[in-house]
Amino acid sequence: MRKRSWSALALSSATAGLVVLAAAPAAAAEPTNRQLLEQCNNGTDTCVFHPDGPPQYYTGPARQVGDSVYNCTNGVQRFNVSWSDTTSQSNSVGIAMTTEAGFGEAFAVSYEQSYEHTWKTSHTESQTTYVDTGPYQVGWVERQPRMERVSGTYEMHFGDPYYGHYIWYVPFEARGPASDGASEAIVQHNRDMTDAEKAACP
Repeated sequence: MRKRSWSALALSSATAGLVVLAAAPAAAAEPTNRQLLEQCNNGTDTCVFHPDGPPQYYTGPARQVGDSVYNCTNGVQRFNVSWSDTTSQSNSVGIAMTTEAGFGEAFAVSYEQSYEHTWKTSHTESQTTYVDTGPYQVGWVERQPRMERVSGTYEMHFGDPYYGHYIWYVPFEARGPASDGASEAIVQHNRDMTDAEKAACP
């Protein structure tokens, strides 16, 4: 019988050991943008928002404000529709952005320094609009708010490594009512009543 070499066995064992030791470790998980922004000014040494450029203004979607009015007569009628409508901010991360602390404060400070006016978290517009309706018509008012969009990047510095890094960059976009608070358009509409609406008239 052929004898095995001890050196061969030792080599095989050593090789097997090397294979085990050389196995790649599991990749470290990375934080989400939300997790990073939640650390802003609470777990960071510095947290600053850098805008990419000036705000971009756009028209928000039209939506009805106030109640519909019903002209159940054979003549033209003018109605006064009193309404109040609030436009609020939103962002690409989908979490509340208060300006008192955290990443909301960092955004508001940078916005004010860059554009010399205050970021509006919300704006409420109230007024009375006249709506003219023909015989047996329904009237209503729609408002399109004037909005602005600001995009940029958060630069965050940590005193201790956070998920293996001292510095993180987070892309971000915020949308909110335009700083002047104006509406793009306030429009009155009317249509003919349905048979069911006519039947409900007094």
